[in-house]
Amino acid sequence: MMIFGKNPLIDFLLTMVALVLWASPARATEIWVSPQGKSSGDGTAGSPYATVSEALRKARELRRMGDPSVAQGITIIVRDGEYWLEEPIFVRPEDSGTAQSPTVVRADRGAQPVLSGGRLISGWRKAGKMDGIAAAAAGHLWVAEAPRIAGNVVDFRQLWINGRKAQRSRSHRGTEMGRILSWNHEEQTCWVPLPENTGFRFEEGMELFIQQWWAIAMLRIAEVEVQGDSARLSFYQPESRIQSEHPWPAPWISEETGNSAYWLTNARQFLDEPGEWYLDKRAGKLYYWPREGENMTTAEVIYPVLETLLILQGSADRPVRDVRFEGITFRYSTWLRPSAFGHVPLQAGMYLLDAYKLKPPGTPGRPSLENQAWVGRPPAAVQFSFTANTAVEHCRFEHLAATALDFVKGNNGDRAVGNVFSDVGGSGVLLGTFSEEATEAHLPYLPFDLRELTRQVYVANNVITDVANEDWGCVGIGAGFVRGVVIEHNDISEVSYTGISLGWGWTPAVNAMQHNRVVANRICRYGKHLYDVAGIYTLSAQPGTLIAENSIDSIYKAPYAHLPDHWFYLYTDEGTAYATLRDNWYPSDKTLQNANGPGNTWEYNGPAVDPAVRDSAGLTADFRQLARYRKLYDDRYEINTHVPFTKPVVVQVEAAGHPDIQAATLEAIAKKQGDPQPEIRRWNDRYVLITRDAVAKKFHGAMLALYPRVRTTVFNDLFYAFDRADCSDATQQTSVDFVLLTANLVDDERQQQAYFDYHERQRSDWPEVVQGFCRAEFQEVLLYRSGRQLMLMITFPVGKDFQQLNRKTVEGNPRVDEWNRLMSVYQQGIPGASPGETWVYFK
Repeated sequence: MMIFGKNPLIDFLLTMVALVLWASPARATEIWVSPQGKSSGDGTAGSPYATVSEALRKARELRRMGDPSVAQGITIIVRDGEYWLEEPIFVRPEDSGTAQSPTVVRADRGAQPVLSGGRLISGWRKAGKMDGIAAAAAGHLWVAEAPRIAGNVVDFRQLWINGRKAQRSRSHRGTEMGRILSWNHEEQTCWVPLPENTGFRFEEGMELFIQQWWAIAMLRIAEVEVQGDSARLSFYQPESRIQSEHPWPAPWISEETGNSAYWLTNARQFLDEPGEWYLDKRAGKLYYWPREGENMTTAEVIYPVLETLLILQGSADRPVRDVRFEGITFRYSTWLRPSAFGHVPLQAGMYLLDAYKLKPPGTPGRPSLENQAWVGRPPAAVQFSFTANTAVEHCRFEHLAATALDFVKGNNGDRAVGNVFSDVGGSGVLLGTFSEEATEAHLPYLPFDLRELTRQVYVANNVITDVANEDWGCVGIGAGFVRGVVIEHNDISEVSYTGISLGWGWTPAVNAMQHNRVVANRICRYGKHLYDVAGIYTLSAQPGTLIAENSIDSIYKAPYAHLPDHWFYLYTDEGTAYATLRDNWYPSDKTLQNANGPGNTWEYNGPAVDPAVRDSAGLTADFRQLARYRKLYDDRYEINTHVPFTKPVVVQVEAAGHPDIQAATLEAIAKKQGDPQPEIRRWNDRYVLITRDAVAKKFHGAMLALYPRVRTTVFNDLFYAFDRADCSDATQQTSVDFVLLTANLVDDERQQQAYFDYHERQRSDWPEVVQGFCRAEFQEVLLYRSGRQLMLMITFPVGKDFQQLNRKTVEGNPRVDEWNRLMSVYQQGIPGASPGETWVYFK
């Protein structure tokens, strides 16, 4: 029997191996995924899985078994290529890692893997002779068999050709829209002019897309009644009732700025320009008119089938922890609720489940509330609920139908950093609870279990561009009732509505929001389609919130905005309280504080802010290479420049037949719209509010919503103005009183034009009139018009008698008498004035 003694060489080698193992950093376990992988693989680099879900399952099993190989974490490496998802990837609490052992799903080095919710459509051929199409389309259309699943034609609302979104067929070309003629709220119907050159006829599946204030609506048309050159539209439920009953935002009817813009969509007859498509579900055919350079025999044509591509879903007791996604592209998602129920949003894309006006107004805790609403939330391509220390970094979100990334609820310490969001139908990023479906939308949110809150989430250095391109009322980044959230150094551009929206509830009451930071973001080229808009917009009380050092610039001129001047750089809306706004740069002083609560601090905002603040906003140095993904300026639209209107604006309310409209009623509405001390005067059944331009527009909108049958008119068309600069003694009195008078012009357009021409030449041809104003100590003479009606405001030193001053205009000045006689030819009294009475006074 041989006994081995100690071998010094073996002992030395074993010691060296141990030292090497001890000195080498431990590595995370790797699980590989490839489009060429197989379900039968083992997840090694040589035998990868085919899907991320399979790799996650393998990781889950390793953690369940307590495998020591995962002590330093698990890395799922996704190789280059397209992964066509059959169902959403679902990450559960069992997939959680730890701070020391995270689960990371990342792209392979140099790879750009795509998780796609779409499918390819092939077999395109030239369409033959077709009935019911526009004459312009003849010979241009291509056709393919509509995709089917389980024997049924698949519905979809988006289509992409070679990565470029095509346009679902619609009644108006390019950027053009029509204007509705009227809306009947009782009958729940809408009259529209017939589209031109379409040989219009009703087709099943046709929809109305309508723009209304700060939101749009998509309504399924049930019936069409054609009368002459107009059509009466009726709609399916539930959207028919919701659209006609909800007061905010309602269809816009205005002689001044035009009625709500609209188009009709989803009909074969509307295929009349390149880039449009139509899905004929009954015949099982898909039609498309190619754009220049598109070859349908080789084009990649993709339609979406999944609404959500990735879900991280935990619970308050067992959140999903320490899972990261890095370098992954999420592409092609659908959203079909508008096809099944219509889509009528309240704000920021949150769609109404029910809404109506309260008669009489008032709810427990809100005695003046005049409406109630309950909302739902659109799905997101990627959504996180009850998560902790998770992250989405260096990913791309593109070609998506609704929200791109949504931290829905119960998120704590999560991150979204260095991502690109582009071509998104809804919002780029959403954060936190807005309203639960069973909770009325104006109620403050403060859950008993604070684990429900979205808190300490970090959203930074993302490029968000070309978002809200289908639901125009969505936003770049939207946060509801959140706490301790940081939104900083993001680059936001090409947005149909607001850049960053923070808050929900329209209430100054204490709620879950506090200590949020919106800092150093770059926001430009927003408000492309909808107004009542701002670069940064806030709602409700949010103590400790800081909005600072942001750069906001270049608001688009929305061509069909309900109020063309109602755009802002910063906008603190109803209930905003206890927030600080400082050192934000924007090129002119165009902000709005509407019905704010107490405690807000505004410091050093506007064009005088140090340009270094402007220049350092947006992406930090490590992320500036992402700027190449910004969409370019859309030269089909103009950019706004702001010349502030500093003169008073007059709003007239004709209250005949409406005894509930009193001065106190109008005063309360004006206060809610931002005028702390409303100036209201009356003549017979007409009331006027004299206020600032921004308040006047809000007041006008509120009156249209609250009293749609009451004629409300804004007088801000100032065609003649005198002030003391016209006098040898140009001293302007600071303490003044005023009179306000009104009259009509005669009903003759040529005489009306002569009246305006006389006033334009008054200073040169009738200088004695100005001399009379100077002698009478008038401080300003302002003459406005709206249609035929004139509104005349004359200010004079307080304590003086206007009639005595007015007589001075003609003393020793016969030319003024001559001017007055000449002008009387063109003027007449308004309805209700006494015979021979022209100008009447509001008192």
